[in-house]
Amino acid sequence: MKRAAALLCALLFALFAGCAGGRKEGEEQPSPEAGVKIILEMGGRAFSATLADNETARAFAARLPVTLEMEELNGNEKYCYLDSALPAAAQRVGSIAAGDIMLYGSSCVVLFYESFSTSYSYTRIGRLDDASGLAAAAGDGAVQVTFALENG
Repeated sequence: MKRAAALLCALLFALFAGCAGGRKEGEEQPSPEAGVKIILEMGGRAFSATLADNETARAFAARLPVTLEMEELNGNEKYCYLDSALPAAAQRVGSIAAGDIMLYGSSCVVLFYESFSTSYSYTRIGRLDDASGLAAAAGDGAVQVTFALENG
C-alpha cells in the first residue's frame, strides 16, 4: 500500500511538473534538488539519487522498484539492457560525472562510477546526490543494483 501511494505521488509530481511550462519536452531540470528521489543499493551500500525532469526519468520511475544485473564495461560503468524501451531524447553530453545514470539508445541503463569525457550520446535519467564510495561498491565485475523510490 505504501509503495502504491509513493508511486502515485511520483506520477502526480511528474504530471504537474510537465504542465508547469517554460521547459521543452525532454529538457533536464535546472537543479537536482527539484527532482524525484530514488535509492540505489549495490555492493552492500545505498546511494541517494535525484531523477532528471524528463519523460525518460518518469518512465523509469514508473518501473521501480527494479533489480538489474549490471555488467561491467571499460572500467568506468555498469550497464543493463531492459526488456522494453524507455522514451529517449539522446544528446551529446561531452562529459560524464561519476554517479550519472543515463540511458544509451532506448533500452540500456548505464550507471557511471568514474568521470571522463565522451563523444557518445545519452539521455539523462538522473544523478547520484553523492558518488563517494560508488567505485568501490561497483566492484570489478557484474553487480546487482536495486533502484527504488526513496519512500517506496
